[in-house]
Amino acid sequence: QVQVVESGGGLVQPGGSLRLSCAASGLTFTFCVMRWYRQAPGKERELVATITSTGGGTNYVDSVKGRFTISRDNAKNTVYLQMMSLKTEDTAVYYCNAHCAIVTYVDYWGQGTQVTVSS
Repeated sequence: QVQVVESGGGLVQPGGSLRLSCAASGLTFTFCVMRWYRQAPGKERELVATITSTGGGTNYVDSVKGRFTISRDNAKNTVYLQMMSLKTEDTAVYYCNAHCAIVTYVDYWGQGTQVTVSS
């Protein structure tokens, strides 16, 4: 059974930092491109960051470039999102997505973790 579990969300003041973690099990982690999405109240889900299966390539939405860093540890089946210089507009539920090559591509989602940036 595949499980994708996020952790590390919480309340932080503007300018602060958080690190999100996403642990995956029941899948071949190295077959998966890993992504972080977020969804703010009343808005559509937005792709924030992507990392390739080997970790050799990353991509970010413009609004987080220079502030967020996605990384992965394939030995631990875990992907991270280091968030720095947080802004109130970063407030959202953050979701981890595993986009895995299994004959065709299959998507697995976590339940989400709330990040609130507020003074």
